[in-house]
Amino acid sequence: MYLTTDATVRNILIVDDSAFEQRLLADLLSEMPYRVCVAFNGAEGYRLALTRHPDLILLDVRMPDMDGYTCCRLLKANPATQHIPVIFVSGTESAEERILGLSIGGVDFVSKPFMPAELAARIHVHLNLVPRQEPASAPAPAPLLALAAAPAETDAVTVRAAMRLIQDNLGALPRLAEIARNVGTYREKLSALFREQTGKTVFAFVREERLARGMQLLRETDFDVQHIAQLLGFRSAANFATAFRARTGTTPGAYRLAMLDKAGN
Repeated sequence: MYLTTDATVRNILIVDDSAFEQRLLADLLSEMPYRVCVAFNGAEGYRLALTRHPDLILLDVRMPDMDGYTCCRLLKANPATQHIPVIFVSGTESAEERILGLSIGGVDFVSKPFMPAELAARIHVHLNLVPRQEPASAPAPAPLLALAAAPAETDAVTVRAAMRLIQDNLGALPRLAEIARNVGTYREKLSALFREQTGKTVFAFVREERLARGMQLLRETDFDVQHIAQLLGFRSAANFATAFRARTGTTPGAYRLAMLDKAGN
């Protein structure tokens, strides 16, 4: 039997649309010092994470209404839940999907069918890597919960999740409708939330992020302008140079030389 290092009962949230899988996981965890609660989709799982504050989440990928990736993006964009380790437990064998799950904040990815002892070991490891969040020591838990549930905070979480998705995919940016779907909303709502929360349109944010990343790459790498343009999703080096000059008043090449001269001095 695996025991946590502080020998206390830990709370595990299982998010899976299959009652059979829920029972399988619950039976496994019942033999250990874990208290279990369950949700049938990502939206319900996200709500339960806000109210129950589990110590760890076992999260399926393919679920109705809201999938596991969307749920994880929202969890990691919310200060109230971003510390909770998420282990994806999914039937997918796609390397791309496993990499995606880890890149958006999952700490592990376990494929179904899994070996119970292996999953138990992974849960044990990740629970002990993260300090336990004791309710008594948490700062003002009731106001925090109220804030996390408030519409304004919900909107801010959605926008933060969308920003992270955009920043991670500047070179191959999905369409706005897909960005919105991947953070649990729809295109028109996300556009309105961006204006309310940031004072910018989504496309203005994308443009600024691309140019800011371009400036960083010009300063910190020796990639040529063509390569940087491709990494950032510009159609060509000329398009990148035009946008860069409009934003900074100088060309990418001149900017790089100026940064090198500054570093030399």
